[in-house]
Amino acid sequence: MGIITVLWEKWVEFRRDFYKITVAAMIGPLMYLIIFGMGIQTTSHGEPYLHFLIPGIVAMATMTGSFSAIAQNMSVQRLYEKALDQIMVSPTPLWQFILGQIIGGSLRGMYAGCVILFLTFPIRTDLVFTGLSLLIMFLNGMVFSTIALVLSFLAKSYTDAPRFTSYIITPMSFLCNTFFSTDQMPSGFRDVIALLPLSQTSAMIRAIANREAPGLFGFAILAAYLAVFGIISVVFIYRKKNL
Repeated sequence: MGIITVLWEKWVEFRRDFYKITVAAMIGPLMYLIIFGMGIQTTSHGEPYLHFLIPGIVAMATMTGSFSAIAQNMSVQRLYEKALDQIMVSPTPLWQFILGQIIGGSLRGMYAGCVILFLTFPIRTDLVFTGLSLLIMFLNGMVFSTIALVLSFLAKSYTDAPRFTSYIITPMSFLCNTFFSTDQMPSGFRDVIALLPLSQTSAMIRAIANREAPGLFGFAILAAYLAVFGIISVVFIYRKKNL
């Protein structure tokens, strides 16, 4: 019931701010599609650039949508509304609260990604998006929801959330196989970038879009990030409860 309660709260918030959330999910990615899609015609492999760009934009949208859904709100709720203290004394199991936040943020990220798919649907491409693409989008959203949850626990003020976006989300948006292939990077730097979750998400969604197998390595990377940051968030909240 604790998970359902958190998800219901997220649903009420989504329904209340539906138009704001939808417009926010559209503006940035749509600008990237227009500017980069119209300005650059082909990749180094001779394929239309939009074939490379669209899967990357979808992956990026799931990242930014899920991260922003958790980081800002959770920071404000913890620091000023003292919602976390209320959860501590409520009968809701803390792990259910955490899991509800992660799932809710992931669903928000999936919605942002689906908005991009809807916007690009009229564009004539040979790209394919399947149920496996949606699963990868959901896993990527869970990863960045968990990262946002950990960072919101570490935030000292509500202004830290935009800083986290500048430090983490913005660099990944441009470097992680979104707008250009990481194959063009220097070898050592490329190897580090390839281990970031957005790089693997972009690569897997792009592989499926081009009718190729995504491989298991990307799933392993996402699972590792989810496990590590999930454990950190659980440890943090249970330690705070025992203070």
